[in-house]
Amino acid sequence: MTDPGNAAQAEAWDGGTGAFWAEHADRFDAAVAAHHPPFLGAAAITTGETVLDVGCGAGRTSLDAARAAAPGHVTGVDLSTRLLAIARQRAADAGLDTVTFEHADAQVHPFPAGGTDVVVSRHGAMFFADPVAAFANLARALRPGGRMVLLTWQGLEHQEWLRSFLTILAAGRAVAFPPAQGPSPLSLSVPARVDAVLRDAGFTDVEFMARRAPMVFGADPDDALGYVAGQQAGLLADLDPATRDDALAALRADLVAHHDPGGVRYDAATWIVRARRT
Repeated sequence: MTDPGNAAQAEAWDGGTGAFWAEHADRFDAAVAAHHPPFLGAAAITTGETVLDVGCGAGRTSLDAARAAAPGHVTGVDLSTRLLAIARQRAADAGLDTVTFEHADAQVHPFPAGGTDVVVSRHGAMFFADPVAAFANLARALRPGGRMVLLTWQGLEHQEWLRSFLTILAAGRAVAFPPAQGPSPLSLSVPARVDAVLRDAGFTDVEFMARRAPMVFGADPDDALGYVAGQQAGLLADLDPATRDDALAALRADLVAHHDPGGVRYDAATWIVRARRT
């Protein structure tokens, strides 16, 4: 069951977008590795708790939550069947039998009411067509007093990687930065708006913790080039061959400038958002 407003997202994540991220699941985990432990720490999952992971992708957060919550149960939901297949395989390889994965639109999925202690989402809750309805659905899934912890991006001005890649690969065209409203990586970047959405959805005690740490895109420029170019393939698709080659050369030069012993790294910043169901 998918909300009509989320149909385009469902098509993308069960299509080309999902296929790309499934192919590069380990890379994304590595890219955001510096932001992951503080996010899990804020979730403070304890033994016996029931956890719901929204937009679980290839399952890294779900599996970590399962280890912390055992013998409690973790459910991961996502729109991508390819990413869910990886998550299930990762769980099997790790011998974790207290985690399950479901293909579901969290905005409308009929989660058991009041059956969850903790909702978590690592960069997976930014694409809802109706965020108030989606978070209200997640609030219904939580027990009274249950908590939700999100990892989201801060504003565009704090995302060196996003500004750089989109500007370079626009190749002189108008740069289409993601909007701060509507389904977008930056839709949960403005604290005042997020606070209002969550309170309208039935949450209270909303708080934000800022985290700044680099994103890592590869071991070296050549390693990073194919990954970033594939991630932004839509920007390259409409360019003539010569302009495309120039854009890729400019991208590689920028990757070289951001290469240090830690890899190819760009500044990035996230919010850890915590809230409680009323």
